[in-house]
Amino acid sequence: MPKTAVQTANAPAAVAAYSQAIIANGFVYVAGQVPLVPETKTLIEGDISVQTRRVLDNIAAILDAAGSSIANVVKTTVFLTDISDFAAMNVVYASYFTETPPARSTIQVAGLPLVGARIEIEVVALA
Repeated sequence: MPKTAVQTANAPAAVAAYSQAIIANGFVYVAGQVPLVPETKTLIEGDISVQTRRVLDNIAAILDAAGSSIANVVKTTVFLTDISDFAAMNVVYASYFTETPPARSTIQVAGLPLVGARIEIEVVALA
C-alpha cells in the first residue's frame, strides 16, 4: 500500500524524524502538533485557549495541504500537561468541530517535547 508524505510551509516543519502527515489507504494521519507559530517556529505565547487555537490552525493547514479539512476529522487524541485545562481547551476545540465532532481521547501527560507547550493534538481524517 503506497503512502504519501504531506508537507506545507503553513504549519511548523517537522523538528525530528517524522512527517507533518501521511496519506494512506484513504486517510490522513497528522502527526501530533504543538503550538508553534509556523513562520517563526517558536511557541505561541498565551494560555491554553491561545495554544489550542494555534494547534488546531496548524492541523487545519496540514489537512488543507493534504486535500482534506477539519470537517473530515474522524479521530483526535489530545495531550494536556494539566487536565485542569480541559474545560478551556474544550471551548476552543468545539468551535472547530461544529458538526459531527470526531471521536476523541484526552490524556494528561507529564510533559511534551517543547518546553512550555501545554497541549499537543494528533488527528486522523478522511483523505
